Amino acid sequence: MSSYLEKQQRAFTSGVTSASTKINAKRTSLAPTAPESAPSPAPSNVSNTSKSEKDTKRKREVQQNVVYSQPVATGYGAEAFTQVTYVIEFLKKKNEPKTFQEILEYLSQVHIEEHKKRFIAQILRRHDRITWQADPQLKKQDWYTGTFLHRPLINVRNKQDLLLYLQNRTDAQGVPVKDLKDGWPDCEDAIDDLETEHKLLVTRTKKDNHARMVWSNDPTLVHHVDSEFQVMWHKTELPTPDELVRKLIDAGQKPASEDPSKRVKAAPKAKEKKKKAPRKGGKVTNQHMLHLLKDYDKHRK
Repeated sequence: MSSYLEKQQRAFTSGVTSASTKINAKRTSLAPTAPESAPSPAPSNVSNTSKSEKDTKRKREVQQNVVYSQPVATGYGAEAFTQVTYVIEFLKKKNEPKTFQEILEYLSQVHIEEHKKRFIAQILRRHDRITWQADPQLKKQDWYTGTFLHRPLINVRNKQDLLLYLQNRTDAQGVPVKDLKDGWPDCEDAIDDLETEHKLLVTRTKKDNHARMVWSNDPTLVHHVDSEFQVMWHKTELPTPDELVRKLIDAGQKPASEDPSKRVKAAPKAKEKKKKAPRKGGKVTNQHMLHLLKDYDKHRK
């Protein structure tokens, strides 16, 4: 009996096992297929190599177009030239040599990048209104060494320099006082003194009587004239241009110009009106009407 029950149990177990296997297989077949894995976005070795070569070529092209006279892609050029304008006014007021460190402290640019400092120093050394003086204690000069001094339009700062500058001029043009003030701001008092000493000829403005132009003068040519003779000189009346010619002729002199009274004024010519030129034969388009335009006056009796 027991053997029969054991046989039945084994049969049931094997049937359940086979049924579970079939159910799993069916579920697997009905399940959706998994999507294929997407390809890796990383490029191949060949594409990486070509891209790196292109990048290196671009970098070389950019480096070839670099202008080393100013910082690259910093936008500092315009600002640096503005700073230089402030430096010129600073040196002009101080009127003494200043180191580059003192200039940076005045501009509040001590802590900026080194390439910006180099750019400012380079502009200052090449500027026509600034004189750079090398440091005599150094055998080799660096970009930040030396001193800077304002270079005026006219390098005159006292009376002797002004007289020497005017005497060495090869032309007779006057010197503008505003150019003298560029390096000698308080020169007007000295100009007034030299004018009083007859060493300068000065023209002045009508409104404020300020000195405008100066020329060199020779004080040995200045002589004192009594006031009596000055009054007589100013009382002498000069003849008019019309009377001057007749008085010269009466005195037996030949005038350089003719007598204005004998001048014959040419009558103004009337403007002739330009006659409109007759229109020359142009292109005739109405060929079928030529017989209507024909002149028959010659055939009349």
